[in-house]
Amino acid sequence: MRLVGDNVKVDIYPLQEALKIAQQQGLDLVEISPNADPPVCKVIDYSKFKYEQKKKQKEIKAKAVKVVVKEIRFGPNTEEHDFNFKLKHAINFLQEGAKVKATVFFPGRTIVYKERGEILLLKFAQALEEYGKVEQMPKLEGKRMSLIIQSKGKVVKEKNKAE
Repeated sequence: MRLVGDNVKVDIYPLQEALKIAQQQGLDLVEISPNADPPVCKVIDYSKFKYEQKKKQKEIKAKAVKVVVKEIRFGPNTEEHDFNFKLKHAINFLQEGAKVKATVFFPGRTIVYKERGEILLLKFAQALEEYGKVEQMPKLEGKRMSLIIQSKGKVVKEKNKAE
C-alpha cells in the first residue's frame, strides 16, 4: 500500500510495516483511497481528524441560511383596511428576508366563497410583486387556501448621519 502523512516517507510499504510506522509515531493508520492501485493509507491521529471534520460540519451548518416562514391569515370577507394593514406586515417580513404564507380560512359554510378567497390572495400577491415572488400559487387544502411568497432579498436599512 502507498503510505502518506506527516513525518513519513511517501512510498509503497507492506501492511505490517505501515502499521509498525504508525505505531512508532503513536498515530493511527487510516485507509483513504481503497480503490486506488495500490490502496492509499495515511498516518494521522484519527480522533483529531474526526473532531476537525465535526467542527467543519458545524461551521457549514452555522453559515447556512435559515428560512423563516411568517403566516398571515385572512377571511373570505376581509375588508380593504384590514387587507392593507396585513399587507404592510407582509412587506416588512419580506424585507427582513422571510417567506410569507398568506392563508384564507373558510369557517363554517363560507367555503362557497372559494373564488373570493382566491381573488384576495392573487390581489395580495400582486401588491407584493416588488418585494417578493410567488413560490406557490393559491391552493385549496380542506378549509384553507394558501399562497407562499418568497422574499427577493434582505433590505438593509441605513441610518442617515447628520454632520
